[in-house]
Amino acid sequence: MVTTDTVERSTVQERRGWYFYDWAASAYNTTVITVFLGPYLTSVAERAAGCAEEGQVCGDLHPFGIPVAPGSFFAYALSVSVVAQVLFFPIVGAYADRSWHKKRLLAWLAAFGATATFAMLFVTGDRYLLGGLLLVVSNVLFGSAQVVYYSYLPQLADPDERDAVSSRGWAIGYLGGGLLLLFNVVAVLAGDGLGWSTGDVARWSIVSAGLWWAVFAVFAIRPLRDRPPVETARSRSVFAGFTQLARTLRELGRLPLTMLFLAAYLIYNDGIQTVITLSATYATEELELEQTALVPTILMIQFLAFGGALLLGALARRIGAWKSVLLSLVLWTVVLAAAYFVPARAPLPFVALGAAIGLVLGGSQALSRSLFSQLIPEGKEAEYYGLYEISDKGTSWMGPLLFGLAYQLTDSYRVAILSLIVFFVVGFLLLLAVPMRRAIVAAGNTPPKLL
Repeated sequence: MVTTDTVERSTVQERRGWYFYDWAASAYNTTVITVFLGPYLTSVAERAAGCAEEGQVCGDLHPFGIPVAPGSFFAYALSVSVVAQVLFFPIVGAYADRSWHKKRLLAWLAAFGATATFAMLFVTGDRYLLGGLLLVVSNVLFGSAQVVYYSYLPQLADPDERDAVSSRGWAIGYLGGGLLLLFNVVAVLAGDGLGWSTGDVARWSIVSAGLWWAVFAVFAIRPLRDRPPVETARSRSVFAGFTQLARTLRELGRLPLTMLFLAAYLIYNDGIQTVITLSATYATEELELEQTALVPTILMIQFLAFGGALLLGALARRIGAWKSVLLSLVLWTVVLAAAYFVPARAPLPFVALGAAIGLVLGGSQALSRSLFSQLIPEGKEAEYYGLYEISDKGTSWMGPLLFGLAYQLTDSYRVAILSLIVFFVVGFLLLLAVPMRRAIVAAGNTPPKLL
């Protein structure tokens, strides 16, 4: 339970820094994972498989001797990155909670993640394996930094403030990611007139996200402050995190309602992240939309998500965060069902679906983050967010795996996108089964006035 004294020690400047780290880092998720890397890496994989020219028969790739369809490579690489995250995130969280230098840890993770993103400048020709490797490295570092970043939330806001603080941070993140994407949209639209190829624009847009992340993270992290860990350990080495992880998992077993919420979140947010990550691939490969239609639509989603996060935050103040998230999952299911029927080469229905996604996207994630903060025992924030982050921004794995398998078995992106409905239905049912007030009390925290 976070005491009033702990929250009072947070300053206005520190909260602003916390908000604007999302501004810095969301550019990676928006520009790299959501928009440009999927289509770009798919084109590189197709070139390596000998099917880059129209009319050529496309063969399989064989990375490490494994047959992979070029259209599935990005989804599979994303799944590999998340398998690595499943192993890595809880260790980062355990180490962060034992460390006296959490701010420094966040800075180093962001710096190396931004560097790996910038290195995608060298993914040219048929270097699909290099692109896959950098995707894995940058995504693991991005998510690890998010674990540490999220763990500040209970230290900066008391229970009744967290929905608003989390929603505000998420909204500012979408605004920052959307602003960089706007610059990249201008580059896409101006590319032909300036003699730039679509691939060159995509590659430099990816690089720009690494630079944006690095530069703005410096100013965002500076106001944050280190706090003494609640439990001082004899060893604060990374390896000691394994021991702490085992303790965390045992403790989680004694909090079955927290575990049930976490299971619900991991499932439905895996679906959300898969839709975000693979929507560009679906639009270009199945709906045959050009980048000039796709990128402005995703840009619109970012700015609508800014308003949507604040809108659902306001709704949560009226009906509670738990009910607001349940409502958003119903809307996600409707959107996916409608996506199956969008005709090819018809941008207007795709834009309408994008608008619907934007309105529920930021709010469902921001409110889930604040709800989970109520279910964490005091002093265990980073450890528990290490488990939570397994399915947060850019870290889904079940969804991309199902999407990739569905496409490989049916050769249909429509079937692949429709298959993701299962995540929202199962996640809704599990979340509905969580008695939130009782779960918060069981974790040793004080419930907010409205759930």
